Amino acid sequence: MAILDSKIPEGPLEEKWDKHKNNINLVNPANKRNIDIIVVGTGLAGGSAAATLAELGYNVKTFCYQDSPRRAHSIAAQGGINASKNYQGDGDSDYRLFYDTVKGGDYRSREANVYRLAQVSGSIIDQCVAQGVPFAREYGGLLDNRSFGGVLVSRTFYAKGQTGQQLLLGAYSAMNRQINRGKIQSFNRHEMMDLVLVDGKARGIIARNMLTGEIGRHSAHAVVLASGGYGNVFFLSTNAMGSNVMAAWRAHRRGAFFANPCYTQIHPTCIPVTGEHQSKLTLMSESLRNDGRIWVPKKKEDAKAIREGKKRPTDLSEEERDYYLERRYPAFGNLVPRDVASRAAKERCDAGYGVNKTGEAVYLDFASAIERYGKEKAFTMGHKNPSKEEITKLGKDTVASKYGNLFDMYQKIVDQNPYETPMMIYPAVHYTMGGLWVDYNLQTTIPGCYAAGEANFSDHGANRLGASALMQGLADGYFVLPYTIGDYLSKDIGTGKIPTDSSEFDAVENDVKARIEKLMNAGGKNSVDSYHKKLGRIMWDKCGMARNEQGLKEALKEIAALREDFWKNVKVPGTSTGKNSELEKAGRVADFLELGELFAKDALNRNESAGGHFREEYQTEEGEALRDDENFRYVAAWEYTGNIGEAKLHKEELEFHNIELKTRSYK
Repeated sequence: MAILDSKIPEGPLEEKWDKHKNNINLVNPANKRNIDIIVVGTGLAGGSAAATLAELGYNVKTFCYQDSPRRAHSIAAQGGINASKNYQGDGDSDYRLFYDTVKGGDYRSREANVYRLAQVSGSIIDQCVAQGVPFAREYGGLLDNRSFGGVLVSRTFYAKGQTGQQLLLGAYSAMNRQINRGKIQSFNRHEMMDLVLVDGKARGIIARNMLTGEIGRHSAHAVVLASGGYGNVFFLSTNAMGSNVMAAWRAHRRGAFFANPCYTQIHPTCIPVTGEHQSKLTLMSESLRNDGRIWVPKKKEDAKAIREGKKRPTDLSEEERDYYLERRYPAFGNLVPRDVASRAAKERCDAGYGVNKTGEAVYLDFASAIERYGKEKAFTMGHKNPSKEEITKLGKDTVASKYGNLFDMYQKIVDQNPYETPMMIYPAVHYTMGGLWVDYNLQTTIPGCYAAGEANFSDHGANRLGASALMQGLADGYFVLPYTIGDYLSKDIGTGKIPTDSSEFDAVENDVKARIEKLMNAGGKNSVDSYHKKLGRIMWDKCGMARNEQGLKEALKEIAALREDFWKNVKVPGTSTGKNSELEKAGRVADFLELGELFAKDALNRNESAGGHFREEYQTEEGEALRDDENFRYVAAWEYTGNIGEAKLHKEELEFHNIELKTRSYK
């Protein structure tokens, strides 16, 4: 049985990473040419890891279900990437970034991992600038920064509202260079179906060619899973429709512990749900909260009139508006962390102040920013008494230069001009802080199986601060994994190629084929999507922004019953050979139906509120999250035992020697 050993180095916090790099084993360049590594997922974590490992000399195989690595969901990240370079001179430092991240995660992160993340953050920016990533720049040519929620400094580097896309293109270009050298074999339109273990070590995967249906065997000395998060367990989320948990879940069933599945982030700044017809939700970047002010009407009758179309938001004066985040959290205002902002929006809407037809929306208003920027621009142009029209025009131009593509996207989706009328937003499932448990080296409880980026349980604890997902993904891929994986592979320099004609590969391939045939032969009448939507409704209603004991117990029973019905009554049309998108979805939903139950089990076990995990029974008089550090200051790592309902809990106790544990406050 696997055990939890975090392998955190000894010594002072700021020296751990350097000391660790100096002490671990290395593989010399000649031997790297004889070692194979599989990387599943080609987003920021997987793409950067594959490019760096190949550049070091390893032979790399990459797998993604998209038609190109640059179509990974990392492309959707909009707002920015954090780094503690202190370009603004506002007091930032590695320690401040470390502190903000641990506090933002509600003290449920490993100190050592987070400090390492802060240490390498500056190198990420240097790497990406060298690749040609077009970060925004100030008048003098220096890289610009803006603020994000949960911090009091400006440390977020950005490229308009396209930061994820630009960073991914940087990693993709680095990958392409290695593909051209023959050091990376790129398997696009391939989906990992299972993990192969030989003598207890990860030695390869079984993958399905999504165009031909062919099942293939691929061996390696180590496997890196960088396949993203599991937010689509809720059906409606900001994730791409294809985002899934299959790679991580297959590894979990083979022995990798799954950590903190209940830690899921609800993003406060999404375009609201409009009806049952939707298959996904659209994120409006958190960067908008730098300049946008969030409000609802002070009076319920005004909110009702707006919902009924009898009033417009611009009809309400400043005195008739409740800027509730500024009122409740004066120190941070609209830039409180995502979990805090999301719960506050839900509370206002539940109280009857919602502003769209469903009553589940609040306003994000840029009128003040347009006026402020307009006056500033006019003043710098020498216009000391500008007209209102000039101020408005100049202000809109400035806002457009910072957020233009986001405003255009909103207008195309909602058919409203956000320069003229406030945006409507509401919280939605976005990011998952839970994932495969990994040690300090990013290795799971399966030797030779590593997890990077959102696929691991990450450095974010119970809540991720904005602009830190890109930071963690690139830190793992560019600057952590290439060091730590060498320590493991140094023992494989004489192993030689891993053969695929072994009993272990035979057995796993047979398991994969049997599962596919079981899905194809279920013979039911219900579509895959119908089960996914039902699961999503259970998850949102009972495992969403607020959870309670009764709802979680109901969710456990309902998910188990839904899963049983799925295997009996799902209908997968077509054949298992050739392209079959319904078969692909069926395999992913089958895994979500298992993950959903473990999610609810983890949430029921954690009798506290922390970050994105909010149990209604555990809150302060002011409605804030109430942690229980005495009983739940640990990472919950679940071991698969053959039955989801009987998953075994392992605890990694969290120790804090450099940060004082205290109530998280943004007031």
